[in-house]
Amino acid sequence: MKLLEIIGGFVIRRFEEFGTIILLYAETMKQLTRKPRIGHIIAQMSHLGVDSLMIVSLTLLFTGVVFTLQTAHEFIRFGAQSTVGGVIAIAIGRELGPVLVGVVCAGRVGAAITAEISTMKVTEQIDALKVMAVSPVNYLIVPRMIACMIVVPILTVFGDIIGVAGGWVVATQYSGISSYMFMNSIKIFATIYDLTGGMIKAIFFGNAIAVLGCYYGLNCPEGAEGVGKATTKTVVTSIIVIFILNAILTFIIYSK
Repeated sequence: MKLLEIIGGFVIRRFEEFGTIILLYAETMKQLTRKPRIGHIIAQMSHLGVDSLMIVSLTLLFTGVVFTLQTAHEFIRFGAQSTVGGVIAIAIGRELGPVLVGVVCAGRVGAAITAEISTMKVTEQIDALKVMAVSPVNYLIVPRMIACMIVVPILTVFGDIIGVAGGWVVATQYSGISSYMFMNSIKIFATIYDLTGGMIKAIFFGNAIAVLGCYYGLNCPEGAEGVGKATTKTVVTSIIVIFILNAILTFIIYSK
C-alpha cells in the first residue's frame, strides 16, 4: 500500500503540473493578441539567441565531423561514396541539427529564463508587477516565447551549415572524397524540405523551452535553493519534451 501511495502521489503531481502548464500556455496564447513589446522581444532575441551562437557552432561542427568520420569509411567500403554528402546533409537538416540545437538551448536558454524569472519571484519583483496592474504573462513570458520561436530556427539553420561544413572538411581532407562529389550528392539527394522540416521542429522546440522555463521560474520554491531546483527541472523537462516532440513531429512532417 505504501508503494502504491507513493506511485499514485507521483502521478497526481505530474498531472497537476501538466494541467498548470497547459493553463499557463493558454493564457500566453491569449496575451499574444495584445500589442507586442517589440523592444523587449529584440532584447530577448539578443540575449537568448546571439549569446548561444558559439556553443551551437561548436556542438554542430564537431557533430558533423564525428558523424562523417563514422559513416564515410563504411560508405566508401561499399562503393557508395557518392552519397556521403547527401546523407550528411539530410541527417543534420532533419534530425541532428534541430534536436541538438534544441538540447543546447534547453540547457543554455531555458536555464537562463528560469534563473532570471525565479530570481524576480524570490525578490518579489513579480508581485510588484501585479501591484502595478501589469500582467506577468504579457510582460515576461510572451516576449521570451516569441524570441525563442524566432532564434531557435535561425540557430538551427546556422548549425546545419556549420555541421555540413565540418562534414565536408573531414570527407575531403581525411576520407579522400572530392569536393565536387560531396557537394553534388547534396544537390542530388537533399531537398529544401529537409531544411524547412527541421526549422518547423525548431519552432516547436523554442516554444516549449520558453514556456517551461517561465513556468518553473514562476513556480520556483522560496530561497536560493529553490532557484537551483527550478533551473534543474527546466533543463531536464525541456530535454524530455524536445525528444517527445521530435518523435511526434517526425511522424507528421516526414511520413509518406
